Amino acid sequence: MANRRFDRVIVRRPDLRAPFPRRFAARLTGQTVLAVERRAKYLVLPLSSQETLLMHLGMSGWFDVGRAHDAPRDGRHDHVVFYMSSGAIVTFSDPRRFGFMDLIATDTLPEHPVLGTLGPEPLSPEFDAAALARAVRGRKTPLKVALLDQRVVAGLGNIYAAEALHVARLSPQRAASTIATRSGAPREPAVRLAAAIKQVLSEAIARQSSPSYRDDRFRVYDREAERCRRARCGGTIRRRTQAGRSTFFCPVCQR
Repeated sequence: MANRRFDRVIVRRPDLRAPFPRRFAARLTGQTVLAVERRAKYLVLPLSSQETLLMHLGMSGWFDVGRAHDAPRDGRHDHVVFYMSSGAIVTFSDPRRFGFMDLIATDTLPEHPVLGTLGPEPLSPEFDAAALARAVRGRKTPLKVALLDQRVVAGLGNIYAAEALHVARLSPQRAASTIATRSGAPREPAVRLAAAIKQVLSEAIARQSSPSYRDDRFRVYDREAERCRRARCGGTIRRRTQAGRSTFFCPVCQR
């Protein structure tokens, strides 16, 4: 899509998670995508019209890239189709319709409700133990729940939050404030956790892994009742529900 023009846009329903913007297809048609960027879990596409296409996959959405001569698709869950000037056909499919698309003035992007309160990117230089400690200072909420708050760190999801806590040897149930001093300075657990977050995300990117729910490379996620993989630990992985999400951890080596 980068540096390509929208030749035609088809919208097959009035909404996804929220209604599509007014005249969505018409406002995109004829415009060129200047770049394809990301902020947290949002795809950000600035356009030649000085508007920006903001998109989110939701829990079940994906993009398929094809050509006109490809075999016919099932199409039941194909909600938006972008015909690009290169000949590529980019189709957004989403069975549960939790996805999101918005079209806004580019100069107002930092003020958009879904972007304005986001914390630092986890793999950016701005995210380190000090930034993490400042964000959780005084928070009594469980550490795992705090990590899923996009104001603390942007784009860290449920699976990799659990994985990072295991790498850092920290219990998901401990109070978030315990990794920071009263003044918001990082304690040693904050240093371990910030490094672990960067580690598990970098590993996942390096192996180009999608978050398969049965990925054998996960340390704790979806491994309830299995033996902990940490050398000489001997613990058994447990599952708890936190903020409506499944948390997996080892009660022996995660404190």
